[in-house]
Amino acid sequence: MSALEENIGKLDGHLKKFREVGILNCIAGVDVTGSQGTFQTTSPVDRSIICNVAHGSKEDIDRAANAAQEAFSVWREMPALERKEVLIRIADGIEARAEEIALCECWDTGQAYKFMSKAALRGAENFRYFADQVVQARDGQHLKSPTLMNVTTRVPIGPVGIITPWNTPFMLSTWKIAPALAAGCTVVHKPAEASPITARLLVEIAHDAGLPAGVLNTVNGFGEVAGKALCQNPKIKAIAFVGESQTGSLIIKQGADTLKRNHLELGGKNPVIVFDDADLDRALDAAIFMIYSINGERCTSSSRLLVQDTIRDNFEAKLIDRVNNIQVGHPLDPKTEIGPLVSEEHYRKVTSYFDIAKADGATIAAGGEVMESEGYFVRPTLFTEANTKMRIAQEEIFGPVLTSISFSSEEEALEIANDTDYGLTGYVWTNDLTRALRFTEKLEAGMIWVNSENVRHLPTPFGGVKASGIGRDGGDWSFEFYMEQKHIGFATGRHKITKLGAL
Repeated sequence: MSALEENIGKLDGHLKKFREVGILNCIAGVDVTGSQGTFQTTSPVDRSIICNVAHGSKEDIDRAANAAQEAFSVWREMPALERKEVLIRIADGIEARAEEIALCECWDTGQAYKFMSKAALRGAENFRYFADQVVQARDGQHLKSPTLMNVTTRVPIGPVGIITPWNTPFMLSTWKIAPALAAGCTVVHKPAEASPITARLLVEIAHDAGLPAGVLNTVNGFGEVAGKALCQNPKIKAIAFVGESQTGSLIIKQGADTLKRNHLELGGKNPVIVFDDADLDRALDAAIFMIYSINGERCTSSSRLLVQDTIRDNFEAKLIDRVNNIQVGHPLDPKTEIGPLVSEEHYRKVTSYFDIAKADGATIAAGGEVMESEGYFVRPTLFTEANTKMRIAQEEIFGPVLTSISFSSEEEALEIANDTDYGLTGYVWTNDLTRALRFTEKLEAGMIWVNSENVRHLPTPFGGVKASGIGRDGGDWSFEFYMEQKHIGFATGRHKITKLGAL
C-alpha cells in the first residue's frame, strides 16, 4: 500500500462521524444544529461533498454570545495555574490528534500534507506557549510619583469574537484562540465556511481537556449573516479577524455602533528583494518556498520578486527550472508540494490573472494554465517582464503565482517595494549590512526578514501596516489586545487636597 492510499484510508475513518451526523455548532458546551439548517462543505480535490455543516444565523450568534458572557466570570476567576493546566491539556490533545487534524485539513482545503502535518503541531505550540504566559499576563508596572504609588494591571476584556480564514484554518484558529483564553477571555468562534472541519476538532479537544462550558463557542455560517451578527453583538467586546482587506474594513463598520476593539490581520503583496551581492542560491530557495508552499494561499507569501538587473537573467532562468519541477498532486500524497486551490470561486479568481498578465504585457514564463482534473488544480506560475503598475504587481492574487520585476539601484528597489497599498512583510537579501539597515528602515512593512524566509517566533509582534491590518499578535502584544489596562493610585501620605466650599 502506498503512502497516499494509507492516508486516504485513515482519512475515511476520521470523516465517518462527520458524514453520519455532520458538523454541529457548539454553544454553552452543547452540540446544536444551525437555525438555518445546513450547508455542505466540499473537497477541492475532486469536488465531492464531505459532509453537512450547521448553518448558523444571528439567533445562533446571539445565543453563543450569551453563553460566552455567562461563562466569562467563571473562566476569569479561575486561578491562573488552573487555566494554564487546561491550556496545556489542549496542547497535549492537539499533539495526540495531529495526524487526524492534518488529514482532514488537507481534504477540506487542498493543502499539501507535507505542510499541514507541521501546521497541526504549530497549533499545539501556540497553546503551549500562551499557557506559559497565563500567570504573567496580568503583570503591570510600578510608577512612583511624589504623592502616589501608581500601579498598573491588566484584566481580560470580556467575551471576544474570532473570525478565521480558510487557509491553514486550524493553526490560525489556535493563533487567536490560545491567547484569548490565556488572557481570561471567553470566545465565540466563526470559522471560514469553506473549511470548517478542523474547528470542530478543536472543540472536541478543548472539551476533552476540561475547558468549562461556554468558554469556547463555535458557530458555523457565512460572513454576511453570522459574521455580521458577531461584529454587531454588544456583548462581544472585541473582534480578531484574519482575512482580506475589504472584509476587514466592513468588520470595522459593522462593529462601530458597539465600539468594538478590532485586531485585523489582512492581505499582503509582499516583496522579496534580491540584490546582486546576496547568497543567490539561498535567496532562490527562500523566494520559491515563500510563494509556492501552502499553495500560495497565505498572507505572508513573497508574491513580488524584485531582482537586481545585473543578476536577473541568470536568477530567473534558475527560477523557471525550479518552478516547472514543483510537484502538483493529491494533497494526501507526502510527495505533493502543491495541491488544489480551496474552492471554485477562488480557482476562478486566481486563473483570471493569467489573461490579465497577458493583457498587461507580462510574459508567462512558467505555468499559467490549469490541469485536467476534477479538482481545482493549477500549475505554479511565474510572470516575468513585469512592472510595478501592472495589476499582477498590485493586487493580491493569493495563489501559487509570482510576479518578477527588475530594478537597477537600491533607491529604485525601495520605490517599487513600497508602491502598493499593502505592507505586511518584506524579505531582503543582501550581504551588505549597512544596506540592510538603510533599506529595512524605509521599507513599509510590519515584518521584515533579512537573508531569511518567514521564520515565525511566537514572542515577536506579527502584523502589518497600511491595508495589511491593524494591531499585532504574538507574545505580550496579544495580551495588549485581549486585556484592558487598569491604573490604581495609592496615596503614600497626606498630600494637600484643594478645598472647595470650605469657610
